[in-house]
Amino acid sequence: MPDVEPAKSRRVFVILNTAAAGFLSHPVREICGLITSRFAAHGIFAEFVLAFGGSLEKHLRDAIADGTVQAVIAGGGDGTIGAIATALVDTGIPLGILPLGRLNHFARDLRIPATLEEALEIITAGHIATVDTGEVSGRIFVNNSSLGAYPLFVIDRERRRRHRGVQRPLALLLAGFTLLRLFPLRRFSVRSAEWSEICRTPFLFIGNNRYHLELSALGRRDRLDGGELWIYIARQQTRLQLVWFTLKTLLGLTSPASDLRVFHAGSVEIGSRAGSLEVATDGEVARMRPPLHYRIRRASLRVYVPSGPAQTLAPAIGE
Repeated sequence: MPDVEPAKSRRVFVILNTAAAGFLSHPVREICGLITSRFAAHGIFAEFVLAFGGSLEKHLRDAIADGTVQAVIAGGGDGTIGAIATALVDTGIPLGILPLGRLNHFARDLRIPATLEEALEIITAGHIATVDTGEVSGRIFVNNSSLGAYPLFVIDRERRRRHRGVQRPLALLLAGFTLLRLFPLRRFSVRSAEWSEICRTPFLFIGNNRYHLELSALGRRDRLDGGELWIYIARQQTRLQLVWFTLKTLLGLTSPASDLRVFHAGSVEIGSRAGSLEVATDGEVARMRPPLHYRIRRASLRVYVPSGPAQTLAPAIGE
């Protein structure tokens, strides 16, 4: 069971990514007012920072450096949470999540409610658990990292949205067609302490703990404290096979035996002949120089979570 941290007399640092999707339907003033009133009722003083994209981590690191942060509340999507987690891993400072992004996979796997009001109740209740994070060559991720087709898809989608003004649904569709036309096949070497292989694949996926592939729980994780990276390598070698694999994945009909190579390990090295690779982490893309060094960072992040017997996450680090 998670431990409980008293909410009284707490001073917390609230970072809101105003570029997140949740701010399209709720004005910043409204969200800040709700957070302030809910926290004040529990004796919590909230200090706000409104940030945009890449400035999030810098704001937090500056606050951590002067010793003023007792807890951090992050409002945004998975990219926002990943950026803030980078500064919080192994500090013992707890993270509260306000799921204001489009998908909010990390919050969902922690069983955090989707509504702002309910998410605030989780934080003020003070239940804390410790979870794992993943790392690739010094970059933290809370959900997953991927190589090959997906990072290229994200780059094309965002280029269409930001520079050409294309709406998100159409940008997704056009980026998908571009990906099929280019159909990148990459050659990687994948090595861990237990196994090694060379693969030629359209994409490679590394999860922070195990992801489900069946329809009933597609893309979800039962736990985030298993202490393992899970590596999924697509076997598809043609455009038609990639389309068929995508459809099967959406229908939850993926067969690891025929469609994927699946491994798990505490750490893995991924090499390539390329001078640099596009690497996606929690939906954000960066260019990195191989070999890429992945590892699981066990029990490295403290998060506010729902309480109750269904909670499967590890107990929090003691005070």
